Amino acid sequence: MTTLVTDLKIKLFADGADSQGMLEMNAKPFIQGLTTNPTLMRKVGITDYRQFSKEILKEITVKPISFEVFSDDLDEMQRQGLEIASWGENVYVKIPVTTTKGESTVSVVEHLTNQSVKVNVTALMTEKQVRHVFEAINPSTPSCISVFAGRIADTGRNPVPIMTAALELLKSNNNCELIWASPRELLNVFQANEIGCHIITATNDILKKLELVGYDLTAYSLDTVKMFHRDALEAGFYL
Repeated sequence: MTTLVTDLKIKLFADGADSQGMLEMNAKPFIQGLTTNPTLMRKVGITDYRQFSKEILKEITVKPISFEVFSDDLDEMQRQGLEIASWGENVYVKIPVTTTKGESTVSVVEHLTNQSVKVNVTALMTEKQVRHVFEAINPSTPSCISVFAGRIADTGRNPVPIMTAALELLKSNNNCELIWASPRELLNVFQANEIGCHIITATNDILKKLELVGYDLTAYSLDTVKMFHRDALEAGFYL
């Protein structure tokens, strides 16, 4: 098991929509890209999608960053994708793998990548989905496929076989990278790295735990005991 962050070969992307947090992560040399989505934006109270995106792109100008279309209509997805792509050379357009009715979006993926729009196809959870999306991508256009390994694990399934199969498929296109999405804990970074996954995108609270990598477990145990004691005192507990 890798014990040093410097040993990691996988690219670390920061997933979030808080401007301050995004800029903080963008400034870190070990963060190689950023992702966001409408759910994260809603959680932090963003109401103007275009304004927020363009403001953050004034600061994040080099590292790849993904913004998602939010239409449920295939034609409108294409239009939104073209507009989002026009915001910057480092922008990837996130396309959900299906509409809310379960209709495949591979036609949108094909249309956009044929126009040299970099895409990040998101919310995939099956090998079949990976194969269909991969076949639709123009291999000359940089792209990402985000498999939600964390959500797969939430169902009691091991995501590693699906991720490994996806990596094997993507070997034939050096322009297409696999993202381990929705990780639940820092250990997932090392799991993804071990199988050779290209990218993992994680929220800031997970990425900040990188400071603990290799930390002495006896010392960490003592830190935990001190935390319980401190919190009990500050709460004013008594028996």
